[in-house]
Amino acid sequence: MQLLVVAVGKRMPAWVQQAWTEYARRFPRGLSLDLKEVPLARRGANAVVDTLREAECGALLNAVPAGFRRIALDQRGTQWTTPELAVALENWMREERGVCFLVGGPDGLAEDCRARADNLWSLGRLTLPHPMVRAILAEQLYRAWTITQNHPYHRE
Repeated sequence: MQLLVVAVGKRMPAWVQQAWTEYARRFPRGLSLDLKEVPLARRGANAVVDTLREAECGALLNAVPAGFRRIALDQRGTQWTTPELAVALENWMREERGVCFLVGGPDGLAEDCRARADNLWSLGRLTLPHPMVRAILAEQLYRAWTITQNHPYHRE
């Protein structure tokens, strides 16, 4: 099964790439964590934020493989505990259907991305920089997987 993160932005700081690589490599054969980056919409002096979000949303949705469950990361989504995420991960693995996590750019997601998602997930009420979301998401997906395996990584 594939866990795919489709995220806006291509030039991430080295620490983001290092964190992503570290957690992605920890997943077992048969459960991969992959990243697909889409370009940030061009921002000019007179850019309209809604137009930027819509352009990025189109790129995000076009990058989702057919048949994948879509989960949009958005502050208005449901907050899951890590054990709840582990239960969701187990359910997704049973479905044998890929899961795609949509991560917007600095201005967030367009309404169309939220509307076309199967789930809205909030990492919390704080506003997080979109590069940091990648690192947090990778770590939490790995942690959820370890819970499903009774691995000692997760401690309560």
